[in-house]
Amino acid sequence: MLDVSALTWAVTVGLILALLALDLILAAARPHLVGFGEATAWSVFYILVAVGFGVWFAARYGGEFGTEYFAGYIVEKSLSVDNLFVFVIIMTTFAVPAEHQHKVLTFGIMLALVMRAIFIALGATLLALFSFMFLLFGLLLIYTAVQLFRHRDEDPDIEDNVMVKAARRLLPITDDYVGGKLTTRVDGRRMVTPLFIVLLAIGSIDLLFALDSIPAVFGVTREPYIVFVANAFALLGLRALFFLVKGLLDRLVYLSAGLALILAFIGIKLILHWAHVDVHEAAPEIPTPISLGVIALVLAVVTVASLIKTRHDPTAKAHPGSLRAHPPRREESDQEAGAR
Repeated sequence: MLDVSALTWAVTVGLILALLALDLILAAARPHLVGFGEATAWSVFYILVAVGFGVWFAARYGGEFGTEYFAGYIVEKSLSVDNLFVFVIIMTTFAVPAEHQHKVLTFGIMLALVMRAIFIALGATLLALFSFMFLLFGLLLIYTAVQLFRHRDEDPDIEDNVMVKAARRLLPITDDYVGGKLTTRVDGRRMVTPLFIVLLAIGSIDLLFALDSIPAVFGVTREPYIVFVANAFALLGLRALFFLVKGLLDRLVYLSAGLALILAFIGIKLILHWAHVDVHEAAPEIPTPISLGVIALVLAVVTVASLIKTRHDPTAKAHPGSLRAHPPRREESDQEAGAR
């Protein structure tokens, strides 16, 4: 059992909030198009922060907990790349100006951190009270994996998002972004800008991702502190990673299939743990070092296979995948009918 003091929790949360504040200050003080060099520098910085924390954590609490942290971090980092696909789709769908994308991503990451903190607290409480929750989490991950694999060549329909549809129906919305404001007054009437709708879309999508990522990381560690820091450090690097790799995302054509395999593997790991605890102690368990190796191997194979595929077939395009099928929109149906 990991014994983390209240002071360590406070310092950790303070560090994460300080990094978030830095992002917010940069986004608000100097809205601009983030270039490749700047994105690279920030990406390296966040990875070094995460690795440095992991080294300190392993030295302070032992190699076993350190391995769990790095396994959780890699899981969350790989799942966060799928987030990037959806972020790109949202930015494109709502035509977010380049100078405001930094702000959108930072607020989106803040929303994700808050929601995941709530889910972590809830998940840890449920797992502590009811051991059968390992079975439910495992089945949830396997179901998600199957759905993601079935719809791996699809994109989520942002316009079909419940919160976006409700906001469009209930709120007066301006035609432009009004300098990156969330609300403004037009002829004395308070209105929201498209940026407000974008944040709603990202927040609701983050909620869906939290439903998968929290059970996934609980599959490699049952320590709430490790779950929290693995999520936090993976999400903190997401903004810079977006600007660094958004031009390369289309080449990761097998990423959704790889993530489906990872989720299914972790789901099986959770079910085996439940069987070991509640059914019979002879039921096998999958050690964390093996989990780390399997996850790293799947990601490496997926990345290499994707690059080989796109090199030989430049028309191949990656998709983030969807948990449910979406009917084609009317304009898409008309285009297909015209092609026939």
